[in-house]
Amino acid sequence: MQITDYELFAVPPRWLLLKLETDEGVVGWGEPIIQGRLDTVRTAVGELVEGYLLGTDPLRTEYQWRKLYQSGYFRGGPILMSALAGIDHALWDIKGRHYGAPVHELLGGHVRERMLVYQWLGGESPENIARSARADYEQGYRAFKLNFAREFRPIETPAVVDRAIDRVAAVREAVGDDAFLGVDFHGRVSKPMAAELLRRLEPYDLMFVDQPLLPEHSEGFAALSDRTTIPIATGERFYSRYDFKHLFVDDAVSVIQPDVTHVGGISELKKVASLAESFDVAVIPHCPLGPIAFAASLQVGFCSQNVVMQEQDLGLEAPGESQRLAFLEDPETFAFEDGYVDRPTGPGLGIEIDEERVREQAEAEVNWYNPVWHHEDSSVAEW
Repeated sequence: MQITDYELFAVPPRWLLLKLETDEGVVGWGEPIIQGRLDTVRTAVGELVEGYLLGTDPLRTEYQWRKLYQSGYFRGGPILMSALAGIDHALWDIKGRHYGAPVHELLGGHVRERMLVYQWLGGESPENIARSARADYEQGYRAFKLNFAREFRPIETPAVVDRAIDRVAAVREAVGDDAFLGVDFHGRVSKPMAAELLRRLEPYDLMFVDQPLLPEHSEGFAALSDRTTIPIATGERFYSRYDFKHLFVDDAVSVIQPDVTHVGGISELKKVASLAESFDVAVIPHCPLGPIAFAASLQVGFCSQNVVMQEQDLGLEAPGESQRLAFLEDPETFAFEDGYVDRPTGPGLGIEIDEERVREQAEAEVNWYNPVWHHEDSSVAEW
């Protein structure tokens, strides 16, 4: 079998989809994207596929990954690893379809029959976010994550801190104590504020605080972990096992949240999860993207003991109404009940893409950029 061709489709709201074709008619799909850098990643995917993959064997997934990563003198980082990730999704999809098995069975077999998923909560006022949380709870979700605050200055006033704490308190009250609740600082909080904010959040029994510091300051995670009872998490802006290594060695985090679209794909996410397991670190993969990325992430989760939960942003509770699941031939592919999705059993990634809809949606202009936020003094704020 040989790789013969590829196509890339930019589709709403901000996704880039890859179709990889072979001479035997087997097709694989991937989702290579850095949100806000679609055109850059598109170019990187083209360079990698045309320069290294066309005419080669797609079933040699490990070799192909090493070739795409290691043959470059300059390697790693968000663009190259996200381009590699989408290619890797598609290669594993082809491999699973060739052998007639889900990817997770090719990676060692499943260790669970269903996976807990969490719902991201939006909203600014405590009342609105609590209302949203309660509605999602009644739809079946039992795990949630919310952003701590919007623009947050390096040194903040007690009033701003209190408002952010009130949002967390309102959600905890809305969902009760039998639900998991995580808080994402999103890298918006500075080191001078982080430790005190963690202390203020301890009464709410959080499953983690994510990104309490920017990745650029990850040497500070260990000290924060020593000062709080809340599990510390990070990882959506880390791009390989090598980025995570020092966090494990320093006992700096209890949870990691790697993203299968940014961390080099299924091949690398599986290695990151195995490395984390050797340090007794839980894995909750980040995934606010499309059904291809979600399916790829699930394949690793179902064969990894320490993957305890999975992010999603697809509207699993109402698949017939979800515009994001409409890219699948069967929007009900991911069977959702009681906060869990069932193990996929179809070959490859376990999904069938509605290619006609993909082509139709790709006719729209899609080039999303994240907003630029500013503080009151007009300096740039973290988004």
